[in-house]
Amino acid sequence: MRLSLLFTACVAASLSSWGNPVFGGDEAVLKPRVPIDQIAEARAWTNPLPATEETIEKGKKLFHGKAFCITCHGKDGKGLGADIESGILKGPLPRNFTDKDWQAARTDGELFWILKNGSKGTAMASFIPLILTEEEAWQVLRYVRSFATEGK
Repeated sequence: MRLSLLFTACVAASLSSWGNPVFGGDEAVLKPRVPIDQIAEARAWTNPLPATEETIEKGKKLFHGKAFCITCHGKDGKGLGADIESGILKGPLPRNFTDKDWQAARTDGELFWILKNGSKGTAMASFIPLILTEEEAWQVLRYVRSFATEGK
């Protein structure tokens, strides 16, 4: 039930924000999603888990399974590009995790904050503690960081 509701929210938000300049272009990619009054604290948070193969593999399993990140971000982390191109979905793409500029601009703490609070103005919902524990969220972020080697 929760998966269905979150997926519906993801699609609805994507469709309703079509044409919104906040979601298109490089400026939107680099725009922080954490509120300005909380960003310094979020940026100070660091991932307590090591970037080992084991941690990244746990994050991958969560990304593809329990956390269902693939629903919006795709199995390759590129934001459902193939579905958009085929016409299945319309509107702005979910975050492309292979974008090296975005990877460099966002700290792990900011990404954790988004997993905990969602991202206002986007389809990104809160996942902690409803879907993921804090430790699982850090594991997912280790996997998300592994996409940096695949991008532009």
